Amino acid sequence: MIGIIDYGMGNLHSVSKALERLGYPYVISGEKAELERAESLILPGVGSFRDGMTELDESGLTGFVREWAAEGKPLLGICLGMQLLFDESEENGLTKGLGLLRGRVEKLTGMSATGKRYKVPHMGWNELHVTQPGHPFMKNLSGGHVYFVHSYAVNGEEPSDLIAYADYYERVPAVVAKENVWGTQFHPEKSGPVGVTLLNNFARAAEGGRI
Repeated sequence: MIGIIDYGMGNLHSVSKALERLGYPYVISGEKAELERAESLILPGVGSFRDGMTELDESGLTGFVREWAAEGKPLLGICLGMQLLFDESEENGLTKGLGLLRGRVEKLTGMSATGKRYKVPHMGWNELHVTQPGHPFMKNLSGGHVYFVHSYAVNGEEPSDLIAYADYYERVPAVVAKENVWGTQFHPEKSGPVGVTLLNNFARAAEGGRI
């Protein structure tokens, strides 16, 4: 069973419906006792980094998520949920994240090296450029387009943690993974066949509670 973490910041309906279509049992909960029954967890998220960490802290789930990851159990962060996996964010003032992955979340400037301006937030379909095609997250995928909605992106990630990126005037880390902790900056549940394949790859790899 997959646990979808309800901490007041996630797009729970679309994620749960995607898992339902794939045929995976799931539970949506903000209760540690219920989430502990799951084999893997998904940390969704829509909104600001600071609000996300505040809600996690106030729900008493921050330590639980850190311990879950430290025990080697599968964890997938989506959009804001992926950003929360990192060390810190500058959004609305410097805020510490979960610290499961190295890197800092910074605002997209919308300005290319040549001076061309791009819209912020980064919203719409962009192509994935895969850097680690052999990673299980990329099984049966060689790229494709996925759907982004964000104004902040990870910077300074470990090169070995980057699985795929998108080009939006600069490189935007799009898929990351370190051992049992995986993440997507975009919304796989809204990204058509590519997103469905990514969700299925995580769910299949996480069966049995280990990746």
